[in-house]
Amino acid sequence: MKIILTGSLGHISKPLTQELVEKGHAVTVISSKPDKQSAIEALGAIAAIGSLQDADFLTETFTGADAVYTMVPPANYFDHTLDLLAHYHRIGTNYAQAIGQSGVKQVVNLSTIGAHLAAGEGSGILLGAYTVEQILNTLPTDVAITHMRPTSFYYNLYGYSGMIEAEGIIAANYGADGTIPWVSPVDIAAAIANELEKPLVGRTVRYVASEELTGNETAAILGAALEMPDLKWVLISDEQTQQGLVAIGMNPTIAAGLVEMYASLYTGVLAENYYRHKPAVMGNVKLKDFAKEFAAAFHQKQVS
Repeated sequence: MKIILTGSLGHISKPLTQELVEKGHAVTVISSKPDKQSAIEALGAIAAIGSLQDADFLTETFTGADAVYTMVPPANYFDHTLDLLAHYHRIGTNYAQAIGQSGVKQVVNLSTIGAHLAAGEGSGILLGAYTVEQILNTLPTDVAITHMRPTSFYYNLYGYSGMIEAEGIIAANYGADGTIPWVSPVDIAAAIANELEKPLVGRTVRYVASEELTGNETAAILGAALEMPDLKWVLISDEQTQQGLVAIGMNPTIAAGLVEMYASLYTGVLAENYYRHKPAVMGNVKLKDFAKEFAAAFHQKQVS
């Protein structure tokens, strides 16, 4: 198959590229960074250098493909001029235009847990993913689309590194005794590859998760890897979480969206649809595996 991947060589797209190339597919990887071309080609893929903001470039790149993997790249949450929802809407619209004009009939779109929630229903910053799903679903019905909805990424825990170092705790308005469905990008990549290789029909949703743990269990596993057996996950208020995010320079609107998302996860609203349609089999990468990487990065940062 001729498959087009977005996401450059990010956490998901790199292992996805490797797996698809190894299986004999003709893979093109879109990247906005010219300096990624050699690394993409070293994996056996073709590099298409251009911007997701350019619908004509996307259309040209998508043309002739059997399938396309779409994702909206992360934005800078510390940019106080960023309109996050507009960012998602713009790229989602470009994808829809390019898919429609290029004639691609099979799409796997990276969405997220909570993307079933519309505005005002508790999705917070994940409203952008909901918006992209809705935009893509307006394509003709002969375009088959799978919306991949991974759970909370392990690597989001890196955001607590400074707090762990300074205070010896993880403090947030979710977690603690509440369950967090975690996922590894490697497991997401494997699930996406599986979807790209099978015949798709209509519109489907697939959740991806690696392990379900409480915040307390998460802290215990990280603490063991860090040789910090007293590491605790402390539940704090929405207001405290918002203040903490703003204090480190985050865009206040995005901070509020994160707080809403976290609170919704803790109350169960965010993951309600996930638990009704959760994967029959969890991914292979467990938190204990990621904790080794986390500890190595944590100690390296301390040394440097």
